[in-house]
Amino acid sequence: MVSTLSDNTPQNTSQEPSQKPINLYLSAEHECSYLPDRMANSLFVDPQAEMGPDTYSALIQQGFRRSGNYVYTPYCKKCHDCVPVRLDLRQFSLSRSQKRCRKKNQDVYVIEKKPAYHEEQFQLYTRYVKSRHPGGGMDEPEGDKYLEFLTSDWSDTVFFEFYTAERLIGIAVTDLVENGFSAVYTFFEPSEHYQKRSLGVYAVLWQIEEAQRRGLDWLYLGYWIKDCNKMNYKNRYQPLEYYYNHQWQRTPPPSLSDVSALPE
Repeated sequence: MVSTLSDNTPQNTSQEPSQKPINLYLSAEHECSYLPDRMANSLFVDPQAEMGPDTYSALIQQGFRRSGNYVYTPYCKKCHDCVPVRLDLRQFSLSRSQKRCRKKNQDVYVIEKKPAYHEEQFQLYTRYVKSRHPGGGMDEPEGDKYLEFLTSDWSDTVFFEFYTAERLIGIAVTDLVENGFSAVYTFFEPSEHYQKRSLGVYAVLWQIEEAQRRGLDWLYLGYWIKDCNKMNYKNRYQPLEYYYNHQWQRTPPPSLSDVSALPE
């Protein structure tokens, strides 16, 4: 299993007897992207480590996540507010608002594609980040960096394209992991004409339904942050499990400052 790291030196860890040990590296302290006036650290899996869907599946079950080829988990010195969450698909039921969202998107159809550069996808991504992340460094994307951010060399990743009337209106980038989906990133048409569809919500609901159709048990939703509006929406999908104190639990941490989200 992955073990706690206490300083900047790489630690030699192993997951299973048949697997090679994995080194973990602690990043330098930097400004938090989610909470103002906070400093953050991330714990990264050695980029040179042998990685594949099976290894990543083991890591994601211990609170890790990927961004491009990099696999990481938050490991801040004074804060544990980023809590990994996953949705139990066996017990999920739609809320009234989610039922309304699904009804509003009855005309949407989905095409599954393997990762590759498509200009139509990139233009949709560009419109989305310019609308949602102005001035944040993401609003001037480059074609080669776009796929580096969303995909990796070793993951089993698919692009679920959402269409209506033959127009591409959204994409859910999803990793296929052991007994589940991992929602990597979703982007959609930001124009006012499509806002009433709540496409972000619909993309999650569609991934839930598709994962259930495939007989999977979990949808990994990344990190839930109670005091961040961009990240606390995940509580609207229940029942969630929260990873802290080295295990998945059905209730959020009672005191976020007193727990550790780092896997053993």
